[in-house]
Amino acid sequence: MIRSMTGYGEASTQLDGVHYSIEVRALNNKYFKSTVRLAEIYQGLEPEIESRLREKVYRGTVTVSARCTDATESAAYEVNTAALARYVQQLRQIHDGLGERTPVDLAGLLMLPGVLQPPGTADALLDKARKGLMPLLDKAMIALIAMREREGRVLANDIRDHLELITKRLATVGTLAPAVIAEYEGRLRTRIETLLREMGSSIQPPDVVREIAVYAERTDIAEELKRLSAHVDQFQELLAAKDGKPIGRTLDFLAQEMLREANTIASKSPDAAIARATVEIKGAIDRIKEQVQNLE
Repeated sequence: MIRSMTGYGEASTQLDGVHYSIEVRALNNKYFKSTVRLAEIYQGLEPEIESRLREKVYRGTVTVSARCTDATESAAYEVNTAALARYVQQLRQIHDGLGERTPVDLAGLLMLPGVLQPPGTADALLDKARKGLMPLLDKAMIALIAMREREGRVLANDIRDHLELITKRLATVGTLAPAVIAEYEGRLRTRIETLLREMGSSIQPPDVVREIAVYAERTDIAEELKRLSAHVDQFQELLAAKDGKPIGRTLDFLAQEMLREANTIASKSPDAAIARATVEIKGAIDRIKEQVQNLE
């Protein structure tokens, strides 16, 4: 299934009085890159979340934002009375040394390191968050991938339209190419006969044949047409594949090869009609290259 690299998914739930929510956003990138935004106490889950992302996403910048909101009384931090008492003792010693008394700011004391401690152990908090967040991550990823697949189908259909145009123009060029040699032969004979008639000489057939052979070799585009047609067929096969493998990089490389062949055809053929068809082919390939940049 063809997928784009952009997408969005979200999921949320309420579990044991705690509200969990996850948002997953994906943007274009040549490689895989993940950013996981978690509260500090839950950052131990970041490797697990990134590993789960890598199982589903191969290319793109993926940003995960996870939140846990505990509205129960168990969310209250515990006051470390021993640490608080030690801070108060030190403040009193400072006051005695200065010989003056200043009011103690209790709110400020609570912000000092070690005074407020999370409810429960770090492992217990992580385990609780894991049970709430990881299933939500799976749901959000399903929504993300579904959106990527929808956009991928639109991109694939647009690319197929351009491939169809290229195929039609290649057929036109293939029909016109043989006539180019015949037309050149006619022009060459007419020009030489006119010149020789003025000079009172005659033309030798081998000389004309040799000149035509050189011209035909220099303007021969049969191999380029064959390779470009083969690239178009391979492009269609990759778009039709159902194995779910990412093909964005392969298609990008293939589009570059298609443009290379089209440029060679344009440089070797002097015919105006072929030149016009080649311009359309190159324009279609450029649009394909733009669309391929969005595919996983």
